[in-house]
Amino acid sequence: MRIGIVAGEASGDLLGSHLVAALKKRNPLIEFIGIAGPKMIGQGVKSLYSIEKLSIRGYIEVLKHLPSLLSMRKALLNQLLDYKIDLFIGIDAPDFNFWLEKKLKNKGITAIHYVSPSIWAWRKGRINAIKKSVSHILALFPFEPTLYQSAGVPVTYVGHPLADMLPIQPDVAKARENLKLRNNQIIIAMLPGSRQGEVNQHADLLIKTAHLIHLVYLSESAAEVVFLVPLITKETREIFDKALHRFLSNLAETAISPPITVMFGHAHEAMEAADLVIVASGTATLEAALLKKPMIITYKMSGLSWQILKRMRLQPYVGLPNILAERFVVPELLQNDATPENISQTAIALLNDKNQLSDIKSEFTRIHHLLQQNTAEKAANVVLGFVK
Repeated sequence: MRIGIVAGEASGDLLGSHLVAALKKRNPLIEFIGIAGPKMIGQGVKSLYSIEKLSIRGYIEVLKHLPSLLSMRKALLNQLLDYKIDLFIGIDAPDFNFWLEKKLKNKGITAIHYVSPSIWAWRKGRINAIKKSVSHILALFPFEPTLYQSAGVPVTYVGHPLADMLPIQPDVAKARENLKLRNNQIIIAMLPGSRQGEVNQHADLLIKTAHLIHLVYLSESAAEVVFLVPLITKETREIFDKALHRFLSNLAETAISPPITVMFGHAHEAMEAADLVIVASGTATLEAALLKKPMIITYKMSGLSWQILKRMRLQPYVGLPNILAERFVVPELLQNDATPENISQTAIALLNDKNQLSDIKSEFTRIHHLLQQNTAEKAANVVLGFVK
């Protein structure tokens, strides 16, 4: 059996790796080919192109790379047809995958889309195009199936694999021990995003934020604060290192530099060990919620991309934890509100508000139970149900 599969970024790579593992457990002879990240490649997926080519955020940024993306997508379609795949799974990356899925579906090949696009957040009209493109939707969140059922799109709620992977109670002490951190330190994890463009946008913002928080703790408290910045690729780490070096070079000789530790990987451990997470909006916000962490969700993009996105939003929340809770459980500081002053002040206030910290933990525990669905097995059952 041959399955085509395309993931568009790190979160899709994680989802895909669990699904591929569940499918191969049921049938070790299945072959997978398409576009994959390191986790899916580790499960035996043959990747024809680098996943980095699809990891672009923002309308203007996509337009810059559009000719090469369109050329790659057309070439990939021909390669999948030449390979005579029996079924196709598109993981997220809707603007790339729906076109592929429609072309393959019209050729008689079952096209399954894993991860519903955010039609509940913006571009609700896409549901009619989705209906023409896919054979079945695998939805991660419990409020999504109703939207598709009302439009006549076959859908199955499968939950989120992160909720299956992570324990209800995180082991903070063990995480700190593994990272050689002390229990009396205040640990703040700062996640600038998985894409190079995101790190370019957020590096200076987070470094300046860390500096301001550190100055407050130095002047007003005896507590020691430590900042952890996990980055998943060599390229993103180089971008952040250059920004940090630039910031430190501009500090006065008598100034105290913020205690920032740049890590290669270990994002999960950094968040689990943390008292607070400052995170660029994305799947990392969900992982932080499942670890029951108070967080500040932030995001910056080009001004034009932001204006386009702002006009298309259907609800006030951007972060997944707030969307799932249907309220602002944690603060969101986006675009013009995302300043070092705003984030640092909000961070310190949040760390000192015991009632809000208790509410956050309680709400995130409820969400964790809701998303625990044995996701990979459920998704594998749907996929194999289409196989002759």
